[in-house]
Amino acid sequence: MILTIRSVSGLATIQDLGWASQRAIGLPPSGAVDRAALCIANALVGNPVTTAGIELTLGPIEIETSHSVLVAATGSVGEWRSGDQILPPATTVALPAGSRFRLGPGPQTRFGYLAISGGMAVPEQLGSRATYLPTGLGGWHGRGLRPGDVLPVGEPSPAPPAGTAADSIAAPTETPIRITGAGHDHLFDERAVAALVSAPYRILPQSDRMGSRLAGPTIHPRTRATLPSEGTCLGAIQVPDDGNPIVILHDGPTVGGYPKVAAVIGADLGRFAQVPLGGQVQFAWTSRAAAERAARQAHAALGRLVAAIGPRDSTAR
Repeated sequence: MILTIRSVSGLATIQDLGWASQRAIGLPPSGAVDRAALCIANALVGNPVTTAGIELTLGPIEIETSHSVLVAATGSVGEWRSGDQILPPATTVALPAGSRFRLGPGPQTRFGYLAISGGMAVPEQLGSRATYLPTGLGGWHGRGLRPGDVLPVGEPSPAPPAGTAADSIAAPTETPIRITGAGHDHLFDERAVAALVSAPYRILPQSDRMGSRLAGPTIHPRTRATLPSEGTCLGAIQVPDDGNPIVILHDGPTVGGYPKVAAVIGADLGRFAQVPLGGQVQFAWTSRAAAERAARQAHAALGRLVAAIGPRDSTAR
């Protein structure tokens, strides 16, 4: 079975859940930026949650399938249709062989996901099918998808998904994004720490899969002494010399020398990443204990949703 890319605008890449433990060789986690959205899309078409799908940002994509398939789109989903038929988001959709469908990103979120029954059967690299764009690793020739690409699709599960819709997918809300300390607390005084939550930040257009650049209250450490490079974590809020924070996302560097004033907690990182370019986000401090508790609750909630709509052997992480 194959998919043929007929047209694409913006950035579309093949992504799964990425690399869990390759930072020692300088490889960030990469993979889907909104992992919950990809897991749910996979569940909707009967795939294990770790299956590779297509991540879409900034522009629409048009695809033709050689065989009948189940497809599902989650996350940032705007125009989503096959011919004259408007397709519902976050729902299992059956398409006959030869169908040509078009999916565009929505205005309220940033990353959309398309799952196909059987998944994208590109070769694994170091245990993942994710695309890491900065080095051209993985995915489809290590790059974004282009018109004319013919992509292999795996064998679908013989067991259909248990459910057909997932109405409880979280979307960006007015709720503040929770942050916690990131190990450099001693480099910032109380005014800098307070400034981070004093007013909303705007997501700048220069943002990408490596990081979200923010405009709002500027932050400065006590001194501007250069720090030696050290490991960074997913969600770390780095402060470059101009004082405008950068939040590290999935293709971000594994080391860096900018001081880290805080980090977005794991439970809120997908919601943060889905704030569209030009959108605003308000931060709120929380404790590390609360961050760990929120991560466990989010993991459990995703597991229950996946179990309700998808294959029983799914193991979200």
